[in-house]
Amino acid sequence: MGTFTSFSHSTFSLAIYLLLFAVSVRARPATFLQDFKITWSDSHIRQIGGGKAIQLILDQTSGCGFASKSQYLFGRVSMKIKLIPGDSAGTVTAFYMNSDTDNVRDELDFEFLGNRSGQPYTVQTNVYAHGKGDREQRINLWFDPAAEYHTYSILWNHHHVVFSIDEVPIRVYKNNEAKGLPFPKFQPMGVYSTLWEADDWATRGGLEKIDWSKAPFYAYYMDFDIEGCAAPGQASCASNPNNWWEGPAYQQLNAVQAERYRWVRMNHMIYDYCTDKSRYPVTPPECIYGI
Repeated sequence: MGTFTSFSHSTFSLAIYLLLFAVSVRARPATFLQDFKITWSDSHIRQIGGGKAIQLILDQTSGCGFASKSQYLFGRVSMKIKLIPGDSAGTVTAFYMNSDTDNVRDELDFEFLGNRSGQPYTVQTNVYAHGKGDREQRINLWFDPAAEYHTYSILWNHHHVVFSIDEVPIRVYKNNEAKGLPFPKFQPMGVYSTLWEADDWATRGGLEKIDWSKAPFYAYYMDFDIEGCAAPGQASCASNPNNWWEGPAYQQLNAVQAERYRWVRMNHMIYDYCTDKSRYPVTPPECIYGI
């Protein structure tokens, strides 16, 4: 509360205005089939409440996946997800954006790595820019993501990419084009999600395997919210500085967000490629410039 009360009256008024403006132009969360299609194993995705929520199923026959009908260039996507409860070792629930291109792929990843009962869920994030990835970071969640829904979002604008959980930033990837580093900027990306078996690597590097006696495994999604410039839309949309996600309030973390971000990194980060000297004896340049 001390941080909040330190704002001046004019700053507070501006913040309220920006918040109200942002809310006023945001679309309501869509039903599943409004914006998405099933891409893999439609028998393993069930709609709930007329498509207001869905259930993803993983068993020994198949996992499943879905994708947005459109691709987007800048904006924000968010979903409420309830992950697999209990023993979820060896499973991966993924929520990501992808340009669907081969050699110069752009991609922004949330990957939820299952674990044995009683152990924390691990979330891995990754960023691909112009075909270059291998930028993994991992945090252990500070809550039980299977007990109730939590909101996972990706904000992507000309300034940075911000991965957030319940409005708490867990990763920021800045645009360092001015320093010669690639940033996902030219290719629209679709929104994807999958539930699949990955027990060769997902839990403790593959040491913990899926216990199929616990199958089927279920993950739940609701409140599908995509706001951005759909492609091929108006050519000028992606560069329009009046888009709410390009506004001053979204160009950098505010004081409260920055404090929460530091808290996550200090208390819950368990892997950062920037400090992995076995993989990168020379620190990657984006790590030096700040990510």
